[in-house]
Amino acid sequence: MVIWQSFDSPTNILLSEGHLGFNTITGKNVTLERDSCSIPLGTSDYSLSLDTTRRRGFIIQQGGDGGLTFIGSFPRWMDIHEDGDYGLTFNDAHTYIYLNGSGFVRFAKQGECDSILWSAPESSCDFDSYCGPYGLCTRSGSCICPDGFEQAPLAGKGCLRVGILNFKSCSYTKEDVAFFPIDGIHKFPDYSYSLEVKNIKECEASCLRDCACTAFAYNITCLLWFQELRNTVLLDSISNGSRIYVRTAMNQQTPSSRFSSLKEVIVLSVLGVIALVVGLILLCRCRRKLMKARTVDLNGGLIVFSFAQIKNSTKNFSEKLGEGGFGYVFKGTMPISTTVAVKMLKGLGQGDKLFRTEVQTIGMIQHTNLVRLLGFCADGTRRLLVYEYMLNGSLNSHLFCSSSAKLSWELRYRVALGTARGLAYLHEECKDCIVHCDMKPDNILLGEQFCPKIADFGMAKILGREFSKALTTMRGTIGYLAPEWISGLPITHKVDVYSYGMMLLEIISGRRNSEKIKEGKFTYFPIYAAVKVNEGDIMCLLDSSLEGNADAEQLKRACRVACWCIQDAEDHRPMMGQVVHMMEGVMDVEVPPVPRSLQNYVGMEDSYSADLDSF
Repeated sequence: MVIWQSFDSPTNILLSEGHLGFNTITGKNVTLERDSCSIPLGTSDYSLSLDTTRRRGFIIQQGGDGGLTFIGSFPRWMDIHEDGDYGLTFNDAHTYIYLNGSGFVRFAKQGECDSILWSAPESSCDFDSYCGPYGLCTRSGSCICPDGFEQAPLAGKGCLRVGILNFKSCSYTKEDVAFFPIDGIHKFPDYSYSLEVKNIKECEASCLRDCACTAFAYNITCLLWFQELRNTVLLDSISNGSRIYVRTAMNQQTPSSRFSSLKEVIVLSVLGVIALVVGLILLCRCRRKLMKARTVDLNGGLIVFSFAQIKNSTKNFSEKLGEGGFGYVFKGTMPISTTVAVKMLKGLGQGDKLFRTEVQTIGMIQHTNLVRLLGFCADGTRRLLVYEYMLNGSLNSHLFCSSSAKLSWELRYRVALGTARGLAYLHEECKDCIVHCDMKPDNILLGEQFCPKIADFGMAKILGREFSKALTTMRGTIGYLAPEWISGLPITHKVDVYSYGMMLLEIISGRRNSEKIKEGKFTYFPIYAAVKVNEGDIMCLLDSSLEGNADAEQLKRACRVACWCIQDAEDHRPMMGQVVHMMEGVMDVEVPPVPRSLQNYVGMEDSYSADLDSF
């Protein structure tokens, strides 16, 4: 009988087979924290504990209640056994987890220096209220105060106003307050409210009218804050990013200088009554608008546009960017010259279903490699979606249209990797698993610097974490459909992996998988590719327009990954998180077998050719 073992009382390192969370055998809650003897005097250390409210969730906390906290989740590609709500066991024999003195948790390979496979948080700014009230956190993790504020005497207590500003009284006017701009905002403070206004002046006036308003920002819509500003993050350069205006106090005049005569008092009283009446009218209008406004998260949120606004921004839908079975896409310009793409959905029945699916999926999440939904319009039978504008169009146009510039191998690999990261986020990092169901080059949009963003979530399927499969109607595009779609079996997120593999073959070759080819006995490119990858002959798969200009190691990895993704059995396909690590070079990629369905296809082609020869 084991009375005690080191795994039951780890310090800040957890090795393979280590357990985090409640141990049902010993009755102890296992956490990670450094030995108290190694903590410098006068400092409080960080601890990492299990968060049972989130799948694979954890909490990093400094010095118990009241200290800094960060809430995150271990990625799904990590080899972790989940013991219900009790705990997690880490199974990978070649890795370990450790919590450093700055509160960062690392996942690294054993026996290799600087072999960090994953880390959280990304920066100190991700800790809740790291710089305190009104503090500005730079990407390097340092804290500064905005104009009109000074550092609080106690460390970690944020910034204090230099002047006096009484938020419990509305007696001051525009002459009593000032809005100091802060440029280079990477992440807005928490808990903003969205309000539809025409311009920045109306936004400023809305904040000025409400004595509880502490700051405002204007970017397509008006954002207002009504409490202390926390978790504001700055970019390294103020020339980029957004701007926020923080309310501060001006030097106030003495009452005697304002009311020097009875006449002035009478005039001001009359003006005050008039202002009160006008204020009540404006308040009623403002309340109606606020009823329509949506509470948004710290990064903005969805804006409800009127049809007139969208019609005006698109100049009566004059510049069409494209069209498809879903409807039409138009180019528009919102206030402050923000270019957007407006998707007008066709048909009230199917169009309304696509509309609701897009809003429920992409509208609630944000990622570098997912197109950002800015807002929507639901006016009668009209359904419109407003997206950020993608400067370089779709991946499809660059791969298959002769009028577009061909992508270099470096850009192709970057696009493939970015797309994989976006899918991994949808499958493994969101609260619910989101299956895109229609991965193809048409739905990969390219922004500035050709950064790929996954778009068109109208066919997406949301799977709760408690459900691993779903039986649903077939959806997607022929040429990218996984075998389980065809056979009518329940689907998982692995259908996206299959589609990604097919798309990756097109990125490598610059040709459509559905087009017939003449390569010896082969007429279907995926068959040809799978056989050649299995034989180790990969240069023949590269787009001929690149003239062999490709990194040989990257090409080998991409070809092998693509062929692993299109395996018949979904269990044989990798997770998208694993695809990311294989493409990054973190994981080795073995030679994949030729999928059985493609082997049968080859047999059919051989038989067909033999019949033709005998004929």
